[in-house]
Amino acid sequence: MFIKENISLAIAGLKASKMRALLTMLGIIIGISSVIAIFSIGSSFTFKMSSEIDKAGINNIQVHLAVKNEDGTQGAFSSKDPEDSDLISLDQIDSFKEVFKDKISNVSIEDKQGDGKVKDGYLYANVTTTGVNDGYKDVKNVNMISGRFISDKDIKGMKKTAVVSDKLVKNMFKGKLDPLGKEIKVYVQDTIETYVIVGVYQYKTSMFDDERGGGSMSSEKDISTSLYVPITTEKASQKYKNYYSFSIMPNHNVNSKKLVEDIGKYIDKLYKNNKNWMLTVINMQNEAEGITSELSMMSAGVAAIAAIALLVGGIGVMNIMLVSVTERTREIGTRKALGAKNSHIRMQFITESVIICSIGGIIGIIFGIATAAIACHYLKSPIIISTPAIIVSFTFSMAIGVFFGYYPAKKAASLDPIEALRYE
Repeated sequence: MFIKENISLAIAGLKASKMRALLTMLGIIIGISSVIAIFSIGSSFTFKMSSEIDKAGINNIQVHLAVKNEDGTQGAFSSKDPEDSDLISLDQIDSFKEVFKDKISNVSIEDKQGDGKVKDGYLYANVTTTGVNDGYKDVKNVNMISGRFISDKDIKGMKKTAVVSDKLVKNMFKGKLDPLGKEIKVYVQDTIETYVIVGVYQYKTSMFDDERGGGSMSSEKDISTSLYVPITTEKASQKYKNYYSFSIMPNHNVNSKKLVEDIGKYIDKLYKNNKNWMLTVINMQNEAEGITSELSMMSAGVAAIAAIALLVGGIGVMNIMLVSVTERTREIGTRKALGAKNSHIRMQFITESVIICSIGGIIGIIFGIATAAIACHYLKSPIIISTPAIIVSFTFSMAIGVFFGYYPAKKAASLDPIEALRYE
């Protein structure tokens, strides 16, 4: 009964001065909503990042050309360009595949020729011509809709075949004709190349995809997509016939860290006689873990700054409670004169403080969830509401109610009833 009475008195006091109560809660509301929104948006963005990295091949291993210092360590830059003999040849990649055939699923090679357009009268589609091998599809997770991908026969025969996106098909064929077997003309710089379409893949937007010119800054029609051709066909017109890098997809049951070590030892032997250049290995899983860890730390740091608003809100609660004690001095004196104990008075004001913080906390949670949902919608990421952030921030607001309400409550309880009754 005593607790119910205190709650009733606290609610009655808040109703009597609604505007002041709302302004008192404002710091709590802003603090809690900020913490929840930041943690939720951070969790959502981290999840999206992890998903995108996973789609791009989180377990993939990158091998690429790098500058070699005199002591054999990797350098930052070189004033000289590499010779074709310094680059990685197809024979070296084939030998690599043979050595590690039990540990890797596939190897991907790619080389971009440049941006261009596919044209047919008034119809056009922006493309980036990209030379690839047959392993590119699996390593880069290309989703085929119809037809086939670039094959080993295409590469050995240097055929003029192409795999195009569904966006290109929509622009060039209006989605009405089967594009397989059709010829397209690709205009890149001062050259015109003719290819036969052998497959169609599903275009996807991602911060890690190879697609360029995509999504937000281009209209649907002007989106640039990759046009995949045999890498030997693309290399025929290039100065360099060899490659700067290649990507590796390990088998699922292979220890990636051990594999990276073994690959490192193998490629070191390949380039031990090269004084200026070396090959370096990058484990994408380690890179992904580093990125997600940094994002989590950033979210926690920003949320900690936002939590300062909770502290400011608590000070506001204490200030208003002190004002309330002064305003209700005669009431306190009357209650004491009628037999109320110091503990009763103290509990009354602590209860009022906790209720202010609790109501502010509930409103803050609602605003925080709403803000996170809106932000995730515009960021096009899944809505992930941080439950721990809700529990911790609400518990913290309750603790603030007790902590900052205790001093005013103690001051009220220590009033002399005779002096309190005389107070004007």
